[in-house]
Amino acid sequence: MSIITLTTDFGTKDHFVGAVKGAIYSELPDAKIVDITHHISPFNITETAYILKNSYKSFPDGTIHIVGVDSELSDDNKHIALELDNHYFICPDNGLICMITKDIKPAKIVEINIHDRVESSFPVLDVFVQVACFISRGGNLGVIGKEISTYKEMTEIQPKVNQEQNKIIGGVIYIDNYGNVISNISKKLFAEVGKGRDFKITAARYTFSKVMTKYNEIVNTEAKDLRQFDGNRLALFNSAGYLEIAIYRSNLKTVGGASTLLGLGYRDTITIEFL
Repeated sequence: MSIITLTTDFGTKDHFVGAVKGAIYSELPDAKIVDITHHISPFNITETAYILKNSYKSFPDGTIHIVGVDSELSDDNKHIALELDNHYFICPDNGLICMITKDIKPAKIVEINIHDRVESSFPVLDVFVQVACFISRGGNLGVIGKEISTYKEMTEIQPKVNQEQNKIIGGVIYIDNYGNVISNISKKLFAEVGKGRDFKITAARYTFSKVMTKYNEIVNTEAKDLRQFDGNRLALFNSAGYLEIAIYRSNLKTVGGASTLLGLGYRDTITIEFL
């Protein structure tokens, strides 16, 4: 029995998550359902892409991922199912999958065509669940849709490289629970473009000339009171391999986070200039 994960912007106040799980259990009583998150910012495709890319690979091969963010069916927002990196994804074709497909190409993509039999304003419940249960039973993707070769790309997820100015121009794609700001600039791209050169990172009116390897690297090892470093700003490549602007030991209720303290928000520009 495959694991089925759920990633949505439904929140947990309403009935939506419970209804989806109930529908899965009605079809597959022994199903294993894992909540990745239901607290994506409403309709935020970029945030969804970041969370999905950095969570799916921790699951075993054969896992089925239902993604319900901006999922209402329209002519511009088809529903697709993919076999990708030995996982299955059922999601809207709104660009959220392209952060994964940038590095790994899908083995198969189909445009889901069961909508002729199901008219729904809640496609995650009425369509995605059906597809997930079908795949879990060993069903072939070709049965639930026609094979396609293209899917939507989101240019804002990808940073831009200006070779003439020796710059990487990126942006904020996610703000985490600590208020730390994550960019779309990967450690791999930083190394490829930078080639070991000195650099200057600019985020809002702040600059950084060093990237830490971990948060507490900012602490002076001879310091007796580590609290004196609380609230200091730093740049590092986080565990997902993306450039992050952080506040050491940030607490949104006391010290504050990088987003509020440095005035950085979703889609704001972060640049790296190599010297």
